[in-house]
Amino acid sequence: MTSLFVQEIRLSKRHEEIVSQRLMLLQQMENKCGDQNTEKASQLKAAETAFKRNLSLLKDIEAAEKSLETRIHPIPRPEVVSLETRYWASVEEHIPKWEQFLLGRAPYPIDVENQNEAEKSIQNEAQQ
Repeated sequence: MTSLFVQEIRLSKRHEEIVSQRLMLLQQMENKCGDQNTEKASQLKAAETAFKRNLSLLKDIEAAEKSLETRIHPIPRPEVVSLETRYWASVEEHIPKWEQFLLGRAPYPIDVENQNEAEKSIQNEAQQ
């Protein structure tokens, strides 16, 4: 019986060691989990801050780009805008004639008289 009693005491001590070790491991696990949550929250806050900073930098870059664009390409004068508008209207007016010519369905779109006048004016400009 003594042998059973000794074995029971030894098993009881071993059980206490195991329970103690288990509690220690659980405490370590809780600490590690808490540290991970804190680190995750810190990383999330850093990411949000970086996002806001990047958004601000992007707005600054866009503003600088717009400022440089207006310096490099100022808004054209009204005369230039008018000329450009008339030019594109003329192009759109003559597209059908040139399209037919380029497709091989019609003769050269400028009349012979207009062509001769154009050649004469080019020659006159060259002589001057």
